[in-house]
Amino acid sequence: MMYVIMALDLLGYAPDHPDRVEAQKQFDGLMVEDGRRFFFQPCFSVVWDSGIAAYALGESPEPPENALRKCADWLLTKEVRRKGDWSVKRPKTQPSGWYFEFANEFYPDIDDTAQVLLGLSRSHASRPAEQQACERRAIQWLLDMQSKDGGWAAFDVDNNWRPLSFVPFADHNAMLDPTCPDITGRVLEALCAYGLDQSHPAVRRGIEYLVRTQEEDGSWYGRWGVDYVYGTFLALRGLQAAGVSDREAYIQRALEWVRAIQNFDGGWGESCESYKQETYVAASSTPSQTAWAVLALLAGGDTTSTSLLDGMDYLVRTQKSDGTWDEQLATGTGFPQVFYLCYHLYRNSFPLLALNTFLRTKDPGLRTKEPGLRIKSGSRGQD
Repeated sequence: MMYVIMALDLLGYAPDHPDRVEAQKQFDGLMVEDGRRFFFQPCFSVVWDSGIAAYALGESPEPPENALRKCADWLLTKEVRRKGDWSVKRPKTQPSGWYFEFANEFYPDIDDTAQVLLGLSRSHASRPAEQQACERRAIQWLLDMQSKDGGWAAFDVDNNWRPLSFVPFADHNAMLDPTCPDITGRVLEALCAYGLDQSHPAVRRGIEYLVRTQEEDGSWYGRWGVDYVYGTFLALRGLQAAGVSDREAYIQRALEWVRAIQNFDGGWGESCESYKQETYVAASSTPSQTAWAVLALLAGGDTTSTSLLDGMDYLVRTQKSDGTWDEQLATGTGFPQVFYLCYHLYRNSFPLLALNTFLRTKDPGLRTKEPGLRIKSGSRGQD
């Protein structure tokens, strides 16, 4: 954004030109000065945050229907309805999906799309027919964006040609968009929330991808969240949603790994240094990473272990009187080893999801409503 402003100046745009004014306005809008500190936000993550919050709230025993309806109505207005770079490899696919920010029509994000679908699966928009049509398009878009290896990436398909990473001035060594376990797990969870299961070829290939990419210690790598705790939580959620038995050896290995890295205070934490070391590096416990670990254990069928109960106790004990949690460490990932993110709602949304998921394991009668749209598993996104 800074370079755009410089380029406009060099091209001779006047300071009061509408394009120059808009560029400056958007740039300045990322500044934060709260009286204690001054910093730039890299961007706004409103669609992403809304999808997570809607899902966490929708899993509550008594979900706030009015708030979820308003959120669903807003999310439907953010669906992508034009082709972007992704369509180069999928020219016949109808546009759909969601982006990360307030507006970014050229770059719908597979991860955001899966998360928004999960949020919508627990929400009723004001116009049910419009919501179902939108969900159909988004599910089909996700199915079409599966890569050859069975996994899903963030923005593209089969964007894994490694020589591009060695181009001088490569963008933080992130020129590529390879598939990753964390997004693949979330996509599987989203697809299965709408009725798909292992009988669908895309789901089977996604399961095979996760089995194949599990680390030797039982964890999964997390590209877009720090790091192995994040990847393991999402992989196990996806496998559970797809109907994989928690008796599988690789599921049990993952649970053993999660329990083995628990901190003495009952929580979990992981350092950004994990990306550099290419293995788990411990850190102080955080609410979001503790919630991910708890959700991983629950997804793997662990509902009674001391590790699980200590994790729940940590979340309850560290919650503040206003219902929120404090979190200072970065648990989101932009570019591994380069750029990390503090999502200010992670510390609240994920513990809420963990608490609600735990409650449902103790009382199946608390199961929330089923989504209105159901896709037959053997289909290509059609009823």
